[in-house]
Amino acid sequence: MIFPIGDDQVKGGHRPWFSYSFIVLNILFFLYKISLNQAQQDAFDLYFGAIPMEITRGQDLFTLVTSMFLHGDWAHLIGNMLFLWVFADNIEAAVGNGKFLVFYLLGGFAAVAAHIWFNTNSDVPMVGASGAISAVMGAYLVMYPTSRIKMLFLIFPFKISAWIFLGLWIIQQWSFGTSFQASGIGGGVAWWAHIGGFAMGFMTGFLFRSVGHLDTVELETE
Repeated sequence: MIFPIGDDQVKGGHRPWFSYSFIVLNILFFLYKISLNQAQQDAFDLYFGAIPMEITRGQDLFTLVTSMFLHGDWAHLIGNMLFLWVFADNIEAAVGNGKFLVFYLLGGFAAVAAHIWFNTNSDVPMVGASGAISAVMGAYLVMYPTSRIKMLFLIFPFKISAWIFLGLWIIQQWSFGTSFQASGIGGGVAWWAHIGGFAMGFMTGFLFRSVGHLDTVELETE
């Protein structure tokens, strides 16, 4: 099992209040959910998760936001929060708190839209922060391509350039997304939400660069 545990941090800029607050909120919502019995948990996901069939009918649009703060199990939560911890703070430090909040939410909306495009008639609720986090990762690839991502393989740490890690990650998402779409099986993962969020973040990353947000911070390497 290989996963990221850190990255090169930036000096200067804004304090990443939203990045850390989102981690806390996601954990609190999950702890509340698992305090319920199984029937109540299922009802919770059905009410607050984004259901493509309902969204396309203009129903329960509030779930476009609430679904970003729900998770299926501990592995789902921990994986997403780890990626949010690693990649979000540098983006928020560079662009500012308000812009990051809007960017994060729009990334989540783009992810849901991509998922719905390929699953229009689905009545299965989509939950998870991974779509919005994928947008963060897309922007990170553009803004900090040479940042070194700290990885852990079993108990052995090593570092890899962000453009390599994130490039391989999105290729994997695309491969799984197209494979499962062709077979008609989703595998329980909203692959196209990841791809849609990443694409939105990737394009926004160029906008952030063009308006000089990176001029306010400096990448600190070890």
